Amino acid sequence: MPYLLGFHPADSLVVIGLKGTPPRGRLHLTARWDLPLAVPGSGRIVSLLDKEEITRAVVVGYGPGSLVTPAADAVITSFRESRITLLDVLRVEDGRYWSYLCSRADCCPPAGLPYDRENSVIAAQATVHGLVALPDRAALERSLAPLGGPERVAMSRVTARVLEELRGRLAECGDADRFAAEFVADGIARVREAVAAYAAGGRLDDERAARLGIDLAVIRVRDEAWALIAEKDREVHHRLWHDLTRRLEPGFAAPAASLLAMAAWCRGDSALAGIALARARDADPGYSMANLLTQALHHMLPPSALNDRMPNSEELDQEMGDPRASWLLPMAALLRESPPGPISLAG
Repeated sequence: MPYLLGFHPADSLVVIGLKGTPPRGRLHLTARWDLPLAVPGSGRIVSLLDKEEITRAVVVGYGPGSLVTPAADAVITSFRESRITLLDVLRVEDGRYWSYLCSRADCCPPAGLPYDRENSVIAAQATVHGLVALPDRAALERSLAPLGGPERVAMSRVTARVLEELRGRLAECGDADRFAAEFVADGIARVREAVAAYAAGGRLDDERAARLGIDLAVIRVRDEAWALIAEKDREVHHRLWHDLTRRLEPGFAAPAASLLAMAAWCRGDSALAGIALARARDADPGYSMANLLTQALHHMLPPSALNDRMPNSEELDQEMGDPRASWLLPMAALLRESPPGPISLAG
């Protein structure tokens, strides 16, 4: 379980959802919620699994019985009225686990069953396959913190240079709408080039990362990336946006962190999605994509609730029309917040 989440949970309710029919099943979703569970949280969990077409589920509560048992009882009651098979409901504490569905002393003794969370075969296999279980949620939060040291200094210098170049281009452009069309076309191309680079195992250098981070301030460019997440290659998008969330200047991180949240949510990683959204809202409390996804997670909606409505690239062009100068206002705001002086997009 910790290797699916990315950290060892505490005071948590974790649900694994499987698709398929016995004896085979495919892991489709892993989700975590803080305990105590909000009312009517258990009903929303079942609704989420049902919308994702989950056929079987395992529920694990981490913490003392006084915290886990009320949530477990509510979950068991909710599942009785669903079509989903509840394989087991467990409680885990201090290296032991108990089942709420098994009362056989020879199978599930009152003292619980011990397990080794560090040295098991599963832990070894997970490590071989590149899975990491950090000590706790705080460690997962730190894994998404902005880079520091020489890497931050280098990125800051490159970002300042790219911003200054943009100021010069804007000052010299005579047709703001034409400039917007060129900027958006270049930004969309950079999004696709970045996805291809990470799909091939590569990584953006600082200048390309800085340019893409500025491009994403324009909604049409960001939505290009969002549409690509909805299509496929979510692991690639996870690597790309995780990298940029850490590398971009903190004030520029809201779009990349929101895209990371979307990619994580689509992979069933609600813990990382929540942390990424916190990063996005720290960078820009009013960022609409971050606030939308936060509400979706809070109400336990499935990713398909948004993905099914996300237009593809051609549909975005049809819906939004031709690029115009007003599209660049969020990018211009970044320039205003970085000296020297404001930029005019009149014309």
